[in-house]
Amino acid sequence: MPDRALELARAGDEDAFRELTDPYRHELQLHCYRIVGSVQDAEDLVQETLLAAWRGLGEFGERASIRTWLYRIATNRSIDALRAGSRRPASGELMPEFPEPTRMTEPIWLEPYPDVLLERIADEAPGPDARYETKEAIALAFVAGLQRIPPHQRAVLVLRDVLSFRAAEVAAMLELSEAAVNSLLLRARSSLDGRPPAARHRAPLPGSRRERELVGRFADAVEAGDIDAVVALLTDDAWVTMPPQPYEYQGAEAIGRFLRDRALNRGAPLRLVPTRANGQPAFGAYFPCPHTEIARPYGMMVLTLAGDRIAEITFFADSSVFPQFGLPRMLPPRLV
Repeated sequence: MPDRALELARAGDEDAFRELTDPYRHELQLHCYRIVGSVQDAEDLVQETLLAAWRGLGEFGERASIRTWLYRIATNRSIDALRAGSRRPASGELMPEFPEPTRMTEPIWLEPYPDVLLERIADEAPGPDARYETKEAIALAFVAGLQRIPPHQRAVLVLRDVLSFRAAEVAAMLELSEAAVNSLLLRARSSLDGRPPAARHRAPLPGSRRERELVGRFADAVEAGDIDAVVALLTDDAWVTMPPQPYEYQGAEAIGRFLRDRALNRGAPLRLVPTRANGQPAFGAYFPCPHTEIARPYGMMVLTLAGDRIAEITFFADSSVFPQFGLPRMLPPRLV
């Protein structure tokens, strides 16, 4: 049937083309997301990939599978998008009024990935040669680490260590030698291995009672404005990060100081709506407006758990991703 569909697609049959490509749409979106760090950009890149494939179908030589051919187009489109730098943080986006951070990092563009999209990927398990397990390969810490290495290293590591393409296949995709691919892979692995582990392998199972209890205590503390209770839930070496801001805070004292500063600037506790991102518990955060008490989108928090504590809170100030998580545009006033 695929051969017949390919023949019809080459003759201009759009339904046949969709039959060939639809099985790969969602995994291609996840692939582009890992490379560019943005759900919205990833969807645009998938559209560009499919358009380029439709226009270039006559040049498809069948030396590789349709899937491999689509990955080749998507990878190169993603690298081109990174080179264009249209989504890179501008200096005007940074907020220097934050308290003194534990450290300053290079600004990166990163968005959370909705778990609802992960559920649409039927074949998410990595191949036998994959270096990263599926849960690690979508975890926020892994995707953030990818954003800190050069585009070609990023692409090679994902293609080889996450998707298990052979070195020869990756070389053909990127028009490089196998030696160059292997060199890029070693450098990428070295860069990622040099970053602190996210401790996610010690997290409670998703949806388990341990996870629900810990996440529930966090939500109760945030909505009560109880910063001491939030800090008490953190590991000793916990971090607060907020891409694309370069400011990062570690430990109870630094994080407590940061949270009190933010609470003072807001003037009211946040309201939270639970969701999941990157395989991790997350919240849409809403800020109650004065007078009306209608709560409007403020940002998103993603939690990295370790045992019965929280190892990292990643805050995203951009609420434009809320619709992709099915989060409401606003929250009505609380009923007393």
